[in-house]
Amino acid sequence: MSTLSRARGVQSLRGVGQVMFLRSAWAGAVFCVALAAADWRYGAYGLGGAALGAAGARLLGVARERVEAGLEGFNSCLFSLCCAVFLGAGRLSTALVAAAGCVVVTVVTAAVARLLRVWQLPPLTAPFCLLASAVTLAAPAFRRIWPHGDTLAAFPRAASGPTALRPGELWQGFFRNVSQVFFLDEWFAGALLLAGVFLVSRVAGLVVCAGSATGVLTAWALGLPAARIADGTAGYSAVLAASALCGVFLAASWRTLLYALLGAATATAVTPAVAALFAPAGGHAFTWPFVLTTLAFLAAARSFPRLTAVPRMPTWGHVPE
Repeated sequence: MSTLSRARGVQSLRGVGQVMFLRSAWAGAVFCVALAAADWRYGAYGLGGAALGAAGARLLGVARERVEAGLEGFNSCLFSLCCAVFLGAGRLSTALVAAAGCVVVTVVTAAVARLLRVWQLPPLTAPFCLLASAVTLAAPAFRRIWPHGDTLAAFPRAASGPTALRPGELWQGFFRNVSQVFFLDEWFAGALLLAGVFLVSRVAGLVVCAGSATGVLTAWALGLPAARIADGTAGYSAVLAASALCGVFLAASWRTLLYALLGAATATAVTPAVAALFAPAGGHAFTWPFVLTTLAFLAAARSFPRLTAVPRMPTWGHVPE
């Protein structure tokens, strides 16, 4: 394998790793194993999406350091994987939509980054959210793309079902909060993803654990049905928010950890609101709760000197935008 091929392979794996803010090809490789453990096609879509995003960025002349760090691969990785999960991984139309979207998301990333640069805020996964929301809204109109027949649109409904958590639901919810970052239902995929985070940084792994636990506790305290807590769809944004606010965009300290856990709890509470807003389009909240919460908390952090006294540098992952 040539040096160029190896370098681009590393960039693609870093793109997968950056979904969890990790600038590490090793973490990306473990994440791909976790995706493949759920379905080998998910591993292919995730890694392929990151590679296409990086290739599109190079073609358009994006700064080399961004491509090398994997920052042009994580939104495309998520978009490609989203297509595989929601549109059917075994369909040719899905592969074509995913491939085209991975290039488009590079354009959207540049646009969002330029708009948010005014407030010195990172785009996070907003480019993925914008494109994925647009695709799920539009897909039912195209019979060659939409595999479900009838639309999944529904009106928001009041929560129902028992709220008491059994031990099995508790620990499965903890791991599925991590796996649902990649749209995976399997708890063992979450365990593998968590192992990939610990491989890079013990502190980062502990923050992810704290974020997931906060998501479970917040959802339970607010009376969310136990089934929603156990499947991880209520707490995955808490995992991302905690990671972003402690160790990535704010330096890791006990103060930023408390701030990050407040953000994680807020993201958990916001998730049903976003899902209700998107219910007419199938109810896919994607990572909007994380994006909205984290941007608000990062903007507010500048008013709190005890949080920003340490230079805003990444501890283990994302580089500043």
